[in-house]
Amino acid sequence: MNARLTSVDELATSIPDGATVALPRDSSGCALAAVRALVRRGVRDLRLIAVPQVGLQADLLIGAGCVKSIEAAAVSLGEHGQAPRFRTAVGDGSVAMLDSTCPAIHAGFQAAEKGIPFMPLRGIIGSDIVTHRPEWKVIDNPFGEDGDPILLLPAIAPDVALFHATLADRDGNVWVGTARELLTMAHAARTTLVTVEEISDESLLADQATASGTLSGLYVTAIAEAENGAWPVGLTGRYPPDHEHLRGYAQAARTTDGFEQYLAEYVLAGEPASAP
Repeated sequence: MNARLTSVDELATSIPDGATVALPRDSSGCALAAVRALVRRGVRDLRLIAVPQVGLQADLLIGAGCVKSIEAAAVSLGEHGQAPRFRTAVGDGSVAMLDSTCPAIHAGFQAAEKGIPFMPLRGIIGSDIVTHRPEWKVIDNPFGEDGDPILLLPAIAPDVALFHATLADRDGNVWVGTARELLTMAHAARTTLVTVEEISDESLLADQATASGTLSGLYVTAIAEAENGAWPVGLTGRYPPDHEHLRGYAQAARTTDGFEQYLAEYVLAGEPASAP
């Protein structure tokens, strides 16, 4: 077996204070059960990287005081509005924000995946984002004519890639389907931690119906079974977002007291019984 099987709480202990943690977009599989376990554990000074945008999972960690910085193309609750704890934390300076774009984040992960120090990109040259990211370098294209600028983006190799998926097998292989960015995250990260709805006794790589959408267990460090582990965000093809709950969170988390009450009821008290 390539990846160890463990519990959600034990999985959360694999993420140390100060770790750089990559989190996927809502539709790719949010490990909310693991995020709640991290909050209960009291992890601190995480440096989050959204791949390429992020929502509730980041807002919970930020509101609970677990985050030092975040790099993202966007932080939002989607149709439920702004991420309230993120907005407050960036506004008061308690969390540092590194503005980026979807192509830039994907390019950085692709560089780490390939084991190279940077990836070139062209489309955002001239934007204010480049001005405020001094580690991004604009050079002349060495294969072009003079005056042909190209942007070099440093590789993004997070300490941890954390996500939720529908299925894994006992060899540590994880089915990610069409969420191909999860493959890139795992290839780029030093450690990959995955929660899944269920664990199969049958090899996902041995079945042609699942093999092409499967992340090899060679890239997976640990797996924890967590039924409804993406709730309330939802998991594509499995269960929809709990929009009523998300609306309630967006309203409550506008104030510190409301957020603390939400944490007490849905996070600190253990896994919520209201999950589907």
